[in-house]
Amino acid sequence: MATENTTIEARAVARHVRVTPMKARRVVDLIRGKNAADAVSVLKFAPQAAAEPVRKVLESAIANARVKADQLAERFDERELVVSWATVDEGPTMKRFRPRAQGRAGRINKRTSHITVVVAPKPTTQNGGTR
Repeated sequence: MATENTTIEARAVARHVRVTPMKARRVVDLIRGKNAADAVSVLKFAPQAAAEPVRKVLESAIANARVKADQLAERFDERELVVSWATVDEGPTMKRFRPRAQGRAGRINKRTSHITVVVAPKPTTQNGGTR
């Protein structure tokens, strides 16, 4: 029998995503702290190209929470999940060169990102909801 204070916190990570971290952070800032179901719908209609990999990571984290709840034999409701933590870290940079004028070479940096999303149930207030 599971106790009431057990938290089903699940995370998902996508590494080496071919989108610059600066652009991915703009998208992750849209969903941080939101309800998970609302965040998925926001990402579906976001015009940025980085929204698709972030949405896939978020959906993976929700699925991981569902599996974790099944393993612990706890009740699971996707509508109670909140994006509690979401970050974008810089991955390795691929360096390429492009020919320039007078025999020179210009360097091109193809940046990658590591996207991490953690979902957890909404925190319940124990002291009567003063906040």
